[in-house]
Amino acid sequence: MTNIDQDTVDTQRRPTGMTGMAGGGFYDSNSAPQWEQIAAVLPWLEDTLSSLPLERGSGPVTFADFGCSEGRNSISVMRHLISNTNQLTDRPFLTIHSDLPTNDYSKLFLGLRPDGQSAFGSQRVSSAAIGGSMYDQLLPPNSIHVATTFNSIGYLSERPLDKLPGYVLPNGPSKRRANGFVTDSESQIFARQAEDDMAAFLTARANELISGGKLLVQVFGCTDEMRTCDGLFDLLNDAVQAHVELGDISSQVYERYYQPVYFRSLDELTSPLTNSAYNLVDLYTLDRTESYEVPVPFVETYKQDKDLDRYATNYVNFFRAFTQAVLRGALPDTPSKPDLLNQIYKTAETLLKANPEDYPFRNISVAMLLTRK
Repeated sequence: MTNIDQDTVDTQRRPTGMTGMAGGGFYDSNSAPQWEQIAAVLPWLEDTLSSLPLERGSGPVTFADFGCSEGRNSISVMRHLISNTNQLTDRPFLTIHSDLPTNDYSKLFLGLRPDGQSAFGSQRVSSAAIGGSMYDQLLPPNSIHVATTFNSIGYLSERPLDKLPGYVLPNGPSKRRANGFVTDSESQIFARQAEDDMAAFLTARANELISGGKLLVQVFGCTDEMRTCDGLFDLLNDAVQAHVELGDISSQVYERYYQPVYFRSLDELTSPLTNSAYNLVDLYTLDRTESYEVPVPFVETYKQDKDLDRYATNYVNFFRAFTQAVLRGALPDTPSKPDLLNQIYKTAETLLKANPEDYPFRNISVAMLLTRK
């Protein structure tokens, strides 16, 4: 196996405003939709673990998850992987949980060592956390047996444009609402950034994975008919615009603020593997791909109980957990900033309760499973 020159991929970063998901347990408490996305593709890995080259070496079997946030879903993934592998080898296990250096790791550490004991219930399992960008190599060469990332690859490594004046998301508004705009030229810039990011991620993981190691990539996405961003970001955009109209946020702040997130199609997810510019074609075998939809727990509950207040709270808390950090960073530093941030999300609840049909949410994912050659 040959290491790849990271310099072949542009790794210069410009700040995105991302500091991690909302901390203090808030993200963990509002991440049930993400678990539904993860659970749908975990069997892909479970079905292939028996093919890992576990007979080689005597060190730990290492599983690494990139984008662990506060850890609830990341730890659950590791439980599944270990339970499906511990009968295949006598070697110890190492779970690695990685996110940005500014991520709130306190909940993760508590989750890994509840009551001072391993969350995995075995002395064969050790755990560690690593802070860093998932677009960089973070672990030694030839050291990982299985790498995973769930949704985090949707967050861009940098802001390719200083302004996005027409909307708060590079993918633009839903056709249903049409409450903003993103030009074709702007869209192409973000699509290229997303492809470059995916190439950088795949390059870094190729350096870290053993030959025969597995990489599972899942991320929120879109099909020709549906997009996960529709509804969610229409609501966030409408809430921020409401405060522009009230004079709480200037038009200049609105034009500079956008979430550095890109929703890929399945073709966009896999395109770096066949783009000769990235030199990835000889590094991976593409084992499986799929676009799929999973139920949203708070949407399903609302269909049953019609409790609009609870639905609005759960819906807004869900997207607040992963949009709050960037929005906070975009607002001017004033004494009223915390109150304004809270009020924007309260406005989102009010708008949703007034017209829930304007903000439907469908949970679409794209995923791929790869083997390191």
